[in-house]
Amino acid sequence: MRTLRSASIAVLSLAMVAGVQAGARATSPARAMGVAALLARPVGPNVNVSRMAGNQSENTIAIDPTNPNRIAVTSNLENASGLFHGWSTDGGATWQTDIIADGGGLGFACCDSSMVADNYGNFFLTYLASSVYVALSTDGGATFTRIAAIKPEGGVPHRGPRAGKPGYSRLPNGDQPSITAGNGEVWVTWTSFSTGAVQAAGAAVSGLGQVGPFSAAENAQGAGDGDYGDVAIGPDGEVMVVYQNPTGGEGPASIYTDLDPDGLGPQGFQPAKLTQVTNVGGFDYIPAQAGRSVDAETEFAWDRTGGAHNGRLYLLYTSEFPQESNDMDIQVMYTDDDGTTWSSPVRVNDDSGTNSQFNPRIALDPTTGFIALSWYDCRNDLGTHGPGDTNGIPNDDAMVYGAVSKNGGVSFLPNLRVAARPSNSADAQNGIDFGDYEGLAYYGGNFYPLWADNSNSTHDNPDGTLHELDIYTAKVHVH
Repeated sequence: MRTLRSASIAVLSLAMVAGVQAGARATSPARAMGVAALLARPVGPNVNVSRMAGNQSENTIAIDPTNPNRIAVTSNLENASGLFHGWSTDGGATWQTDIIADGGGLGFACCDSSMVADNYGNFFLTYLASSVYVALSTDGGATFTRIAAIKPEGGVPHRGPRAGKPGYSRLPNGDQPSITAGNGEVWVTWTSFSTGAVQAAGAAVSGLGQVGPFSAAENAQGAGDGDYGDVAIGPDGEVMVVYQNPTGGEGPASIYTDLDPDGLGPQGFQPAKLTQVTNVGGFDYIPAQAGRSVDAETEFAWDRTGGAHNGRLYLLYTSEFPQESNDMDIQVMYTDDDGTTWSSPVRVNDDSGTNSQFNPRIALDPTTGFIALSWYDCRNDLGTHGPGDTNGIPNDDAMVYGAVSKNGGVSFLPNLRVAARPSNSADAQNGIDFGDYEGLAYYGGNFYPLWADNSNSTHDNPDGTLHELDIYTAKVHVH
């Protein structure tokens, strides 16, 4: 049943600001300066989007470029009986929510949603059901209609913990689809369990609700298996996929990129190129993901702004050094020639410790060309019962951080702590911990990380503090 969430969070936030402003008029100049600094902070209040019993994790978020106040999100439900769905019409201050893909025209979703909005205002959603489904919204992400069901070839899941969860008997023969749109195209990519190959399919888009049929699935011309990747569209309609191989183990693993130089044209994918090697394998266990593990979570952002870095393609991944140290870092590299050559990687997280950073996301602001990143970060968990620790155990509590680059990925501004308090995935007993990925969207100078959180910092998780995970977001503005 569809539920309308109240505006209490927004009202409370405005009341707090008003109270601080009123108080500043009666205090010293130093106090007033402190208040001004508070009001100018780039990170807005944490908002619990889902406020639902049970675990929600592995989430995605999209912003409507034709009306940035319209934002939509989806995430897994732990019983694999559909997708949690939320949408906002006021820039993320308040949310309406329901459950979708729990039968009917959208089918029965098990998991792994990915969403994007294009310059026409189309919201495209992909997820795993009996096939890789694609759904379309033309009303700001409030409602969706299925437009494609792409059947991967047969096989059995190789991300083991997921297969044993209740309801996952509906899991199709594919994994972790990712969707992107722009430049008159929409593309989705996934892994076929039968062949182990990464596949992709695309369709032409000519306006709001005007989407052509999807092409036949193309196989990326890679070396053996591949998974946990992404797809991006370039300024000339070219398409590239990225993935890692092997898909299991503690690492090392190879990161491959594969270019289709004419997208929807006849050429198809070229032979894949080995782009980077990382010590983060497909099942790399760290204290913060002791049950589920992490992978390198490769992801793309392609600049089509027409600005200073038009045509630059950014590649995001997770590194670990030394091997099996759990000292994982977030890295970004880029290419200006469709993957022929790549820059040296730049470390994004600016901590000086050896704790884990993992499950990163990248997004590009089409209005500025700036890139934002977000990730789970254990830097504050020293196991000393301090503000970043929940249990006296080091490196197993995480808080979401973010960073922005204004110069084309050459360097990054100081990291911003986005999450108000630490979360602990083991306490959630979710089976997949925080999940395999989080969400991030960026438009008009504002980026919105979307993450699984059981800190209950907003005091509205119905399961209480450090129990099941809810979906949180925050508006982050960087000038």
